[in-house]
Amino acid sequence: MSTYETQDVPAGIARDNDYVSRTGQSEIRVQKDEAPVDDPIDPATADTDEQLARDDKEAIDEDNILSDRTRGAAKKAGAYAEPGDDEGLPGPDDGTSVVRK
Repeated sequence: MSTYETQDVPAGIARDNDYVSRTGQSEIRVQKDEAPVDDPIDPATADTDEQLARDDKEAIDEDNILSDRTRGAAKKAGAYAEPGDDEGLPGPDDGTSVVRK
């Protein structure tokens, strides 16, 4: 194998520093793959029941929970009426043809 072929064969190491900025070459800074990254998550406590309970407590707004299912809405007497059998159908004098029986 040539050095070119061995250079492009994956070895399980995920490092590609070809895009790292060189002095005087680019205005946009690009850091190396090996550079440390600040991680605000503590792996020792991130996946615990206590953390999940805290997350749930922070996410649920108790003021937005309803005690009733319908927010107090109720039918007013006579406000809701069932449609009649002929409601929405054309009348006898609208010019449409009648199907013979």
